[in-house]
Amino acid sequence: MSVSRSEIVKKISKNFPNLFIKDINKLLNIFLYEITKALSNGERVELRDTIGTFETRVQKRRVSLNPKTLEKVNVPEKKSIIYKSSKEWKNKINEKK
Repeated sequence: MSVSRSEIVKKISKNFPNLFIKDINKLLNIFLYEITKALSNGERVELRDTIGTFETRVQKRRVSLNPKTLEKVNVPEKKSIIYKSSKEWKNKINEKK
């Protein structure tokens, strides 16, 4: 099961009925944009006590094989996102109901 963006907005709206849905959407857009911008600039995003930390790591360029044709393929250098969840989240996920 997955949770969609619209479901998150509905849950926030339900918990905070004084906020408009358009404002919640704007806030979510700003939040995600700022995380994306920081990561693309090579910065580390730390939301330690609540969510966790995000950072980027560079995967070096390499030569790989196409499994279908066994042809060598050059894979360019790229960034990947590393996420580490907070201890609080780990504990909440592993709680028995």
